[in-house]
This record gives sequence, structure tokens and C-alpha cells, in this order.
Amino acid sequence: MTMQSPAGDPPTLEIDRLSLRIPVRGRAATIIHDVSLTIAKGKTLALVGESGSGKSMTARAVMRMLIPGAQTGGDIRFAGRSVFGLSDAELRAWRGHDVAMIYQSPHAHINPVRSIGDFLTEGLRRDGLSRREAEARVIGLLADVGIPDGARRLRQYPHQLSGGQLQRVMIVACMAAQPRLLLADEPTTALDVTTQEEVMAILAEVKATRDLSVLLITHDLDLAAATADRIAVMYAGMIVETAGAGALVADPRHPYTAGLLAARPTLGARGRLRVIPGRPASGFEVGPGCVFAGRCPFATPRCHTERPALRPLDGHLTACHRAEELHGAMDYPAGEGGQ
Repeated sequence: MTMQSPAGDPPTLEIDRLSLRIPVRGRAATIIHDVSLTIAKGKTLALVGESGSGKSMTARAVMRMLIPGAQTGGDIRFAGRSVFGLSDAELRAWRGHDVAMIYQSPHAHINPVRSIGDFLTEGLRRDGLSRREAEARVIGLLADVGIPDGARRLRQYPHQLSGGQLQRVMIVACMAAQPRLLLADEPTTALDVTTQEEVMAILAEVKATRDLSVLLITHDLDLAAATADRIAVMYAGMIVETAGAGALVADPRHPYTAGLLAARPTLGARGRLRVIPGRPASGFEVGPGCVFAGRCPFATPRCHTERPALRPLDGHLTACHRAEELHGAMDYPAGEGGQ
């Protein structure tokens, strides 16, 4: 589904029927199934699902950062132009200026033997700025994300900063190039709760002041609901539900979404946590039917043999044969976890 901005410009990002096959145990296996997503200018889309659902691989496909032997189908468009059609030189320029990615582990993406200053100014200097000009820009950005005394920080090394400070450094690295699209892959996973809130507040301010489009990848539905305009729920490499953030949390139309919401711990709740039975499936493990059928307590024989298409329903897009029938009646039992 393509959404135009009020001015008629194309969306910042369109993922159009994306499929992805990678080598698994000596054969090509499909791990992303027919995924379509749209992010308009200045909007945030949260991609939610359990580990292994294909969220990060979707982001890597957007960046064209896939393993050797990967095969893609469909298309990914940035401001109306196919990312898959970019030449090597155009791809480098696009990654350097129009799109940026924040990873869940900054320690894994900052060279430990290079100073913070070298890391932050490398791209700017490659674009023609002098070292002094590049350092002045990133010192200002460090102050914007709550890291004072930037000149001293530029001389430090990654091991001398906390996890929260390093994630702020990653944000500065992304913002220095003034991108139009930000991919945030679990940006708060390794942080304590207080630091998580601070980092997300910084991202929200950056998005608002720069009119960024954001793809937020997370397993945390509460975080998605608090920060995103829309939420897409992914399971086994397929989008099973998409809706406005408030509507999806208040009125889920797919059993998997309902299960994720039911499994959230809440303050003051008593009794055992509700659980989704079984274990998460990868995209290459699913059969011909609904990708969630093997864990769904509401599945019928049809669900195991016929894959439901993603279809509109009361403002949602849902891939469930029984969505109308189950509305308001998707109650998950309590599990053995919790107190």
C-alpha cells in the first residue's frame, strides 16, 4: 500500500513484496515472505516481533547489507527510487548521506582501537570538511545528545565510555550526515531502563527537529506503542498485522498480536503470566499455511494448508482467516512462568 505525502511526494521508504532467500544448510531457504511496508516523511514505523522473526534481516535488506549468496525478490524504494537498482557508487553515496542505521550493540560497531573523534569525523572528512570543521560539528552534536566536554570525549576510546554514552555516540554518527531515513535496530536492548528512556527521548527529539522517517525494530510492544505512528507485527518472516499504534494495542486483529499483548508483564498484576504456546519459528521452517498456525490456539485445518493474505479490516491489515470471527475473543491461558 503506497501512501503519498500531502505534497504528493513519494514515501521516504517503500518495501514492496520483499522476499529474501539465504543459504541454510546447503540450500536456499526463504526467510522473508512477501513483505510490504511504507514509511512517510517524518513518520515512525515500528517493526515488532520475537527474535528470529526477520526484523533485522529486513533492515539489512533495506541497506543492501546481506550475506553472499542472498537472493532478493520484490523491490525497495527510497523516495521513489529503487535501492536494488543503485550502482556501487550510488549505493555508497546513499548510505553515506540519505540513510543511517543504529545497531543494538554499539560496542560491536565501533572500532575499539580508534578514538571516538576518528570514528565520528571520518565520514565528514571524506566529504571534504577539514578536521577542525568536522570536530566542531560533532562536538555540537555530542552536546545535543547530552554528552558535554566534547573536545575531551573525541580523544577517548570506546572502552572509556558507558553503554549509554556509546549509544549516544552512535546517534551522533548517524546524525552527522543529516540522513532522511533512520533505521534503529533494537537501539535500547543493552541499556538499563533509565538510559533507555533517555536514548529514546533523544531519538524522538532528533526525529522531530529534522523531520526524519524512522524504522524502529523492537520486540517491545510498549516501546513501539509509545514512540511509533504505526506498528507492523512480524512472525516467521511475514507481516501478520499492521495498524496505527494506538489501534493495534487497543484492538488487535491477529492471534499473534493478541498473544504478544497478553504476555506483557504489568505492574500490580497477580497470578501467572500468559504465554504463547510453542517456540518461535523462522521463515524457512513454516509450511504452506498460516505462518503462525503451529502455535495458534485458534487454528483450524484450513489454517495449516492455506496461507491467508494480508487484507484490510477496520483500519488494520491482518493475515488471519478467522479475524472477524475471533474479534474480542482471543484469550490466552496463563503459563507456568510468572508469580
